[in-house]
Amino acid sequence: MIETHDLRKTFKSRRGPVEAVAGVDLDVKKGEIFGFLGPNGAGKTTTLRMLSTLLPPTSGEATVAGFDLRREPAKVRYVIGYVSQEGSSAPEVPGRVELVMQGRLYGMSKQRAVARAAELIESLELADCADRPTKTYSGGQKRRLDIGIGLMHLPQLLFLDEPTTGLDPQSRARMWDEVRRLRDTGTTVFLTTHYLEEADALSDRIGIIDHGKIVALGTPDELKRQVAGDVVIVGTDNASDRVLQLLKGQSFVREATSADDLVRLYVDRGETAMPQIIRALDAAGIPLASLSLTRPSLDDVFLRQTGRSLREAA
Repeated sequence: MIETHDLRKTFKSRRGPVEAVAGVDLDVKKGEIFGFLGPNGAGKTTTLRMLSTLLPPTSGEATVAGFDLRREPAKVRYVIGYVSQEGSSAPEVPGRVELVMQGRLYGMSKQRAVARAAELIESLELADCADRPTKTYSGGQKRRLDIGIGLMHLPQLLFLDEPTTGLDPQSRARMWDEVRRLRDTGTTVFLTTHYLEEADALSDRIGIIDHGKIVALGTPDELKRQVAGDVVIVGTDNASDRVLQLLKGQSFVREATSADDLVRLYVDRGETAMPQIIRALDAAGIPLASLSLTRPSLDDVFLRQTGRSLREAA
């Protein structure tokens, strides 16, 4: 559905050119949810805006739904839907009117647009508010309407840019259900997010981007398997450097990093490593503030690739 080769975008600034996207190679399969994960400013939205024809690439090549991004942008726009971070509804206009207007813009007859709007209002559970101005909607209702607008013309591919930012947990869970339902009905979804849990829960495959470059690509399980074993997190009181120097040379530690008074140790078996860690710290006279054992996460993947935590970067 999407294929890119060395896609780049450079912006001009007073200090000189800024390369926001620095050579992205991607492939997105038909009918999958593709999660595009990275901290704010990593290049997610710029990449999405190029793929949706809203920004021209500086260089590189891409095809979207079989159409060349540079030479056939109008054909690309006809087969995609796009939901921006800011939303696209007018505050004084009822949601039903917004949906019908979108259908008419894509060439639907009025009768077909009205019928399609009714379908979306029912499936997105907007019947109670569809005929009210959108300024009266809750955050979750607005986001569901935004998705409805993006889906009105039955696109093959839907771009969702940070769809759950600002939503409460209940609205976020409902939005996740909507995204899964889209995939189940055959729509390909390209989803940008900086939420680790969202990318892990929703995505069939994930691309992790940092500083405009793809640093990891694969299914959530494939990416987490790159960080084999367990992760032991040692909390210290302003002694992370001492703890890191003490433990990184231990035979049971494969990798070790530190940040913000926390030392992360990548070990084969956490349950046997933890007693050895406690004994080593006790022998060295270093007080232990906390100790926890986790399975590798997408944050560990990002940390391994970039040397910093995605949670901290976000």
